[in-house]
Amino acid sequence: MKTKMNRLLTFICILTAFISLLLIGCNNNDIPFDSNNLLKGVWAKAKHNGETITFKRVKSLPEKEYGVAFNDANIFIQKTSGFCGTPPLTFYDDKGTYNADKVLIKVQLDNFSGNFNWEIVSLTEKELVVKTALTEREKEHQELLKMYSIFHTIATSKTCENSNDWTYTNYGSKACGGPQGYIAYSKKIDVSGFLKKVENYTKAEDVYNKKWGIVSTCDIPPKPTNIECDNGVAVLKY
Repeated sequence: MKTKMNRLLTFICILTAFISLLLIGCNNNDIPFDSNNLLKGVWAKAKHNGETITFKRVKSLPEKEYGVAFNDANIFIQKTSGFCGTPPLTFYDDKGTYNADKVLIKVQLDNFSGNFNWEIVSLTEKELVVKTALTEREKEHQELLKMYSIFHTIATSKTCENSNDWTYTNYGSKACGGPQGYIAYSKKIDVSGFLKKVENYTKAEDVYNKKWGIVSTCDIPPKPTNIECDNGVAVLKY
């Protein structure tokens, strides 16, 4: 009786292990090689070199490292630990869709408010090299950063020795309304030219917010009461 029971338990264990292997095999993101569509497949062993990422074709997505899969029906999967991962890293599948031609891969993730584009640098049977291609929104955001940097550089170009020589203005446009904040500037600079740059930035940010549906808090930044010089730097006081 014990022998029969032991045999039954052994059979159940073997059957369970076999079914588990089948389930793993059905869920390991294997994608058959397609010579007519070299992009389709699984890519991992990513190496970053400046702006480019080099992937190697693999059989299935790794469990504990970054990898991507371009499936049939334009399904995209990336094995990732997220953008803010710190050791020990936990990797998971982030899914979405993609569209691609010979030059550009456009990815839209299901759980990410936006998308990203990759420019194909080279693509062979065994290797995929891509570099980030900025989206229209990202390009416009970079332009905003440049505009901000220009007037911020002007505002901080003078040494603060006498606070009476300084004043301030509001800048930017929050999505919920009102300015982003205030910035101090010297009265000894080209004030009209400086204020025009601040105004242009504020208008551009308002257009950007409305175009892309940007969301922000609705709190109103406090207005400064005065300016003090601290080691040559103008400091706003509230």
